[in-house]
Amino acid sequence: MGVREAEGAMGSAAAGVVHRLTERQETVATVESLTGGLLAATIVEISGASAVYRGGLVVYATELKERLAGVPAALLAERGPIDPDVAAALAEGGRRRCGADWGLATTGVAGPEPQDGKPVGMVFVAVAGPDGTEVRQLDLVGGRDRIRGAAVTEALRLLAEHVQLSGTGRPAVG
Repeated sequence: MGVREAEGAMGSAAAGVVHRLTERQETVATVESLTGGLLAATIVEISGASAVYRGGLVVYATELKERLAGVPAALLAERGPIDPDVAAALAEGGRRRCGADWGLATTGVAGPEPQDGKPVGMVFVAVAGPDGTEVRQLDLVGGRDRIRGAAVTEALRLLAEHVQLSGTGRPAVG
């Protein structure tokens, strides 16, 4: 997938999420590490996003994950920033701190070098909502731009799945 196709996939996923959240009168907040604001920017590119997007945090530095997003210091010290439980805590912290119905988070390694013993392309995306929290591990390939773009698209897809299932009587967590 080229850069233009990746941008199209991100925009399409964001448009679907904004539309569905608008219909449901629900809101989302983002907490980003490896995507560095790309997730938020992708959402706000969509007309009407102001009705559903509460705001977000870019917590690129590990200590900001604790200070701003509320990730437990002990969890960060034990496992480091690239961990499924850290991703869950980021999504939950963003939801809570921004007063949103949904929290969406990204953390991982975009490269070019491994980080904290984790390989390039290891990414965790998480969604926290009314029915709980789900984390998905992604093993992505490519350069920094491709990994970051794919992380944004997959985070938005994860949110879309949960928004679709939430409140339907079916469990929204996997």
